[in-house]
Amino acid sequence: MPKYYEDKEEDGRACAGVREDFKACLLQHDCVVKEGKMPSECLKEGHCKGLQVAFFECKRSMLDTRSRFRGRKGY
Repeated sequence: MPKYYEDKEEDGRACAGVREDFKACLLQHDCVVKEGKMPSECLKEGHCKGLQVAFFECKRSMLDTRSRFRGRKGY
């Protein structure tokens, strides 16, 4: 779920909501916090896989010529 804050700066980049949630998921995961591993190592282990796929789909939809009609995926 996207996180909404009242006094949060607006990020105008594409896929900003998915990017923020993906980053928060990785940085707050037990793999990073308790075990002290790098977020890239936790990704290789398969943590936050759903958000990783959603972020990839959103970025890929930017290159898809059909997205002109359908709109970008993500939030």
